[in-house]
Amino acid sequence: MTFIEFKKTLLDAEISLPKFSNLIKVSEKNIQAYKKKGEVPNAIAALVTCFATMHRAGMDYRNIIETLELQPKRKKGAGFKKASKSSNT
Repeated sequence: MTFIEFKKTLLDAEISLPKFSNLIKVSEKNIQAYKKKGEVPNAIAALVTCFATMHRAGMDYRNIIETLELQPKRKKGAGFKKASKSSNT
């Protein structure tokens, strides 16, 4: 799914990008990064398509997703870890 199709599908689901990213606990910055790539990952495309379909069917997908109690992922990288001193000196 292209990023443009993704944005149109968000409109079909009647949810903004910031609210979508908050609902699925993915940073808006990460989702906006797909704009440069031109397309969104399959999982995001499938999810937004399901949201739009559920919305058209009169289902409140927001409450369903909120019951999952999703947690945002935290980066686990080393970052600016201090270099350890060698005991050979």
